[in-house]
Amino acid sequence: MRHITRRATLLTGMAASAAAALPPLSRADETPRAVTPPGMILGEGPIWSARDNALYWVDIRGKKIHRLNFKDNSQQSWDTPDIVPWIVERKSGGFLCAILRTVCAVSFDPEFKLTPLFSIEKDNAAVRLNDAKVDPMGRLWTGTMDLAFKDRIANLYRIDPDLSVHTMDTGYICTNGPAFSADGKTLYHNETYDGIVYAFDLAPDGSLSNKRVFVKFPGGVGSPDGCTTDAQGGLWVSHYGGARVSRYMPDGKLDFDVAVPAKQSTSLTFAGANLDRMFVTTAAQPPVDADDKQAGTLFEIPSSSLRGHTGLPMGVFAG
Repeated sequence: MRHITRRATLLTGMAASAAAALPPLSRADETPRAVTPPGMILGEGPIWSARDNALYWVDIRGKKIHRLNFKDNSQQSWDTPDIVPWIVERKSGGFLCAILRTVCAVSFDPEFKLTPLFSIEKDNAAVRLNDAKVDPMGRLWTGTMDLAFKDRIANLYRIDPDLSVHTMDTGYICTNGPAFSADGKTLYHNETYDGIVYAFDLAPDGSLSNKRVFVKFPGGVGSPDGCTTDAQGGLWVSHYGGARVSRYMPDGKLDFDVAVPAKQSTSLTFAGANLDRMFVTTAAQPPVDADDKQAGTLFEIPSSSLRGHTGLPMGVFAG
């Protein structure tokens, strides 16, 4: 997996080179609570399932899907045959997940079962799928990333409920973090390599227009990875290599940020019956600094750090 190591080296190295000059966090909140032990290689893509009263997430490079049951705080894990970039809930039952470049139906109970459905860029060994979310209309948005993390050969796709695949934007190195505004009219999407969060106008028919820079990360705070939106209009972004998550106002201005006790913060989601809890995935991709002892941990952000913000219902794929 040389390509992944290159990504980790580049992004972590960028953060390390400016570590002494990291901008101060805007407020000293309570320390996030470790929900799992450290060590996930690339924890990612947490989603809240109200149907299952559970949080799901993946360890992409660890080739595992994890579940935290809120009823009794029990945790389960399932092995996958290859890297597993994301998981989303499905209206017709079960879930969809990605295995490398293939979208699969997945069920967990009474037994774990994967059923391949279709592939995206099936024969392009230079890319894999990366990060996904479902919009309020039940359409799935996902992108690809260049495995060598250097060429602009990755794309953004929309998958409709009939399982048709549509290319929506091109020219990325590493797509990340689709998220949607509360009114469903704005799509946020990241180019991790360039440190840019883009915003698009999203029409009811799923078309995109008016691509613009929403946030450009300054040096020394890591790179934008997964993101989510809240019911009050804010966008929350994980900082890979920046040991934090940040909330941005609808105009793109930084509202505040929250420290995460692991440098490779990868993604986040609101969860719980009232969507008033937040969970953050992190990674332990090599190289991991000696002082990054909680790398690869799933954290829960203290409620005080959320400052009253709550999440939006998680999108469920309508197909």
